[in-house]
Amino acid sequence: MNSPTSSWQDKINSLEGWYFGGKGSGLEDSLAALVVQGIKTATSSWYESYGVTEDPLPKVGEQSYILNSHDQAVCVVEVVRVEIKAFLEVDANFAFLEGEGDRSLAYWRKAHEEFFSAWASEIGLSWNAHTQHSVCETFKVLHIF
Repeated sequence: MNSPTSSWQDKINSLEGWYFGGKGSGLEDSLAALVVQGIKTATSSWYESYGVTEDPLPKVGEQSYILNSHDQAVCVVEVVRVEIKAFLEVDANFAFLEGEGDRSLAYWRKAHEEFFSAWASEIGLSWNAHTQHSVCETFKVLHIF
């Protein structure tokens, strides 16, 4: 008989896996740990970059698994809410749900402006906090490995 973990291990074969910050960012383990601890229940990405990367926007109900820096599945999550907001309209509540740093809006803005600016350079775009947008995802954890 299959254990609950082996059922989930089988299920992830049909799901997409991803890394917080992208593979090799140095963020994979610390942010995945925040999810497992129940601190991080949201994430954001840079909306304008989707046109370059051609990745699909997240959708409510979509399930995926989070990978650590050793390419191991840490947990399975399901998207429960997706909003596209102007970067400067992301609020303190969302910053708190992201669970990073001191969980403040000031920390969120500084960290994400640095991350999105670096990402923009990598993909040949420019970043401007006054004109850009964030994809704000809230998720729930379905299973922890």
